[in-house]
Amino acid sequence: MPSLRLALHQGPAGVPRTVEDGLAALDHAARTAAAEGARLLVTPELSLTGYALGDGVAARAESADGPSARAVAGIAAAHRIAVVHGYPERDPDSGALYNSAALVGPDGTRLAGYRKTHLYGGYEKRHFTPGDRLVVQADVDGVRVGLLICYDVEFPEAVRAHALAGTELLAVPTALMRPYDMVAETLLPARAWESQLYVAYANRVGREGEFDFAGLSCLAAPDGTVPARAGRESGLLTAVADTAVLHTSRERNSYLTDRRPELYTT
Repeated sequence: MPSLRLALHQGPAGVPRTVEDGLAALDHAARTAAAEGARLLVTPELSLTGYALGDGVAARAESADGPSARAVAGIAAAHRIAVVHGYPERDPDSGALYNSAALVGPDGTRLAGYRKTHLYGGYEKRHFTPGDRLVVQADVDGVRVGLLICYDVEFPEAVRAHALAGTELLAVPTALMRPYDMVAETLLPARAWESQLYVAYANRVGREGEFDFAGLSCLAAPDGTVPARAGRESGLLTAVADTAVLHTSRERNSYLTDRRPELYTT
């Protein structure tokens, strides 16, 4: 069964002065991750622009196939590594703004795009429109990768929907703030266990505007372990998502097959 070596970029807080600065940081992370043997790089929420944009969100937003997307495709292809990155997306038809993430393949092909469905706090609700498609997936080296963003993963229904749809590795760009460390420390391993999948959670760290980000990026496994956990410093964390471990865990812990959805109400 396939395994996937991945890297989580725990990015330092700060709004890049220019688009080029954000892309340069991504290029450095992708180069480093590829040199360490990673086949997938997961970066934080709104990684290309920084999170605390305030009223500058609209000015930094681009379409899903805009200049930044094309630049990320070039970075992925140059280093032969798949990339999950976050960015503010502008819908070219409606003009609506979304907190989005994209998965780009190691050849530069855009594989999947996701718009955050659960917006957190007044800042996000003022500036973004919630997405309306929950399960977005694509294959990377034979592993089924799904996308959620930060607050989304705190809803068990969202993670369970991915598990039932076949997601094996859930990539979650995030901007978890202090004092909510327990989300990374306790909730993420519980989500991986109860829905029997891997969760790759890439956070930022340090202060940015009014926000103080917690770090603690991790890979949580379906067998209840946390194979990799970052601390409070920026940097790159590598780990392996092994589908053999996943399938063994699903055989031993039959939550997905023992469900009785006819008893559940919304």
